[in-house]
Amino acid sequence: MSYFDNLRTFVRVYELGSMSAAGRDLRISPAVTSARISQLEDHLNVRLFQRTTRNLTPTEQGRAFYGGACTVLDAVEQAEAKVVDLTENPRGSLYVAAPLGVGRRLVAPQVPEFLQQYPQIDVRLRLTDRTVDLTTEGLDLAFFLGQPADSNLRIRKIAECQRVLVAAPSYVAARGCPEAAQELVDGTHECLKLRFPGATEFQWMLETPTGPQKFAVSGRYECDDGDVLTDWALSGQGIAMKPVFEVADHMRAGHLVPVAKSSPPVPVQMACLYTHRRHQDPKTRLFMDFTAERMGAAIKAAEAQV
Repeated sequence: MSYFDNLRTFVRVYELGSMSAAGRDLRISPAVTSARISQLEDHLNVRLFQRTTRNLTPTEQGRAFYGGACTVLDAVEQAEAKVVDLTENPRGSLYVAAPLGVGRRLVAPQVPEFLQQYPQIDVRLRLTDRTVDLTTEGLDLAFFLGQPADSNLRIRKIAECQRVLVAAPSYVAARGCPEAAQELVDGTHECLKLRFPGATEFQWMLETPTGPQKFAVSGRYECDDGDVLTDWALSGQGIAMKPVFEVADHMRAGHLVPVAKSSPPVPVQMACLYTHRRHQDPKTRLFMDFTAERMGAAIKAAEAQV
């Protein structure tokens, strides 16, 4: 087996914390994954991982080797990019992350056409509403809504997304229609909350006559999947704050109606995150260019129809 294949396998095992997960990610069997790690350990004459029946933990030597392995693989990628016309004939795997709603409605629909144009690229799309770490998770780029916490990453802005507070007509008929933000914090209404793992507070940023303000809204329903909140809203359980593009079809059909119109949510930024090194990869730039234009147009079209 190629030493570089062994290095790539080690890096993915290290990042994913599992032989089986790394094997699935690389599309190789668990036996091949294990054999590559064993070959690498034999070559280095050290143990890179401590293995038990339930856990796989990098050793001190494994943690030290990870940084060097990433440096070697990055150098090989950059060297190949200099001698191969990857812009005209790009190839390789592209690791992309996106929030669930963004990924399902805006990113995933673009992937088939992109792969038709670039048949030697594989797109590995990961959908999650949690905050991802591009470096430790081996991602090339990640789409997001909001403001990223890591200032060391590069940002490509795609659009300013309008948001709306919505509820089902059945909810409004039963509980009334709130007119202002204060009605959302006094327990009168059931607010459906999207909470990310590790979040220490939950607030909605709403417009007021004196400017944007944060409101600690009340409600018993909470989930880390935005589409679950939409389903709860559709079934009349409460009020959800959603990007317009996610609920435009439901609003046009009358299944969801806007509420608290005097205190609309502050728009949220849709953008793409990447590291400086990843931007040097032509296939990463191609995918950003391809999807950003189409996503921006889809967002504007949805907002224009409600």
